[in-house]
Amino acid sequence: MLLTTLAIVVIGGIGGLIAKQIGLPLPYMLGSLLTTSVITVTMPRAIPEGYKAPELFRAIFIGLIGLSIGSRVTLEVLLSLRHALPSFVALTLLVPLMQWSNFQVFRRVGGYDRPTAFFSGTPGGLVEAMLMGEQSGADARLVTMQQFLRIIFVVTLLPVGLSIYYGHPLGSAGGMSLAAKGGGLGHLPELALLMIIGVALGRVAALPAGQLVGPLLIGAIATLTGLVQIEMPGWMLSLAQIVIGSTLGARFHGMNGALILRGAGLAFLSVGSMLLIGCGFAALVHPLTGEPFDVLLISFSPGGVTEMALIALSLQANPAFVSVHHIYRILLTVLMMTLSFKHLRITKSPGSEPGD
Repeated sequence: MLLTTLAIVVIGGIGGLIAKQIGLPLPYMLGSLLTTSVITVTMPRAIPEGYKAPELFRAIFIGLIGLSIGSRVTLEVLLSLRHALPSFVALTLLVPLMQWSNFQVFRRVGGYDRPTAFFSGTPGGLVEAMLMGEQSGADARLVTMQQFLRIIFVVTLLPVGLSIYYGHPLGSAGGMSLAAKGGGLGHLPELALLMIIGVALGRVAALPAGQLVGPLLIGAIATLTGLVQIEMPGWMLSLAQIVIGSTLGARFHGMNGALILRGAGLAFLSVGSMLLIGCGFAALVHPLTGEPFDVLLISFSPGGVTEMALIALSLQANPAFVSVHHIYRILLTVLMMTLSFKHLRITKSPGSEPGD
């Protein structure tokens, strides 16, 4: 498994470098994901049957992303949240509305059964959606595919759309990075310790998206208290994105092109409707908070925490402000899934197909 994982990461890294040269948003993650997913689908024998990337291996690199975002949480950001109450209220309404809209797309247009439609359409909580969906009787392949496609479309459509609107690249395509300028290896021991504590916190406290949120909280505490200076070199964050993207792409194993094309069409409708809903709420909340419309829009986006944080940098906004909204969105989504879980459990008859 380790050799297979290393090979997948190397291939994903090549895809990430190509995406960087082309100018794609979030190039290392998106490029590696697209490259490994295409190879997985077109050459299924290249990956062993039942392959799954080591969980701890992925957790380390997800934790690095969390630490980098947490290091942006300053006292100034926390004080600014006092004026953001309307945006958090809006998110409380936004999440269930997005969930309802997505359910209509996957149930009525896609013909998925109720559990599959519900967990395919959650606007966050990727891991939780896959786990709860499988336990409720949903088609795990379809839920996995639709959740991954949600993230791909969000981190592609929104950055590209905003870049066209402003007339220049934004986010990672515009050279933005969450890495500290001049960050070297001098603080590597502290980074390793904080990351381990953060991942452990995420597991012990059963935090939603714990591999990301746990290190993010620890990074924020370290920054606010001044106990540790978090300086992460750019190549480390790039490697983290490559590992995450590559291992996600490998999960498309066993899916055929026709299934993915159909799922992509549904994902386009789903993400499109969520972005329109987000636009509407951002327009309503803008005069109440004083925050720019574009900052609220990326705060309300249904995914892509890292890329939205990078776009915030491009817009001269603090990425931690945007990230806090995304954490709240994930928390709301997981709570909604938990409350709905018992009502969605079904027993499928042998041989039944999605949409039966």
